[in-house]
Amino acid sequence: MTTEDLEDLTEEPAGEASQRGPMRSSAGVVAGVLFGAVLGAGLALLLAPERGGKTRDRFRRRMHSLREDAREGIDRAGSRTREELRRRERRFRAELARARERAERARD
Repeated sequence: MTTEDLEDLTEEPAGEASQRGPMRSSAGVVAGVLFGAVLGAGLALLLAPERGGKTRDRFRRRMHSLREDAREGIDRAGSRTREELRRRERRFRAELARARERAERARD
């Protein structure tokens, strides 16, 4: 296997690079939403007209909800990453098998 063969394996088929783009941008959106939620919660604490205990309880519930949402998002991202790694491994193994076949034919 030459370095050109390895470079071919790392290249993505047409359309795959554009499929990753939305995932990256959606991750930025999620991060922005989470940051905004935390910032908003902090401001709410400072400006809240309610009693401290009630505000703290509400804040605690909201933080718990945000934490759960973040965990779910991380789990989804991990699942997508594992799927992508499995797909790339299958593709790599297929390319490797084809390269071995070409090498065998070249030897004969």
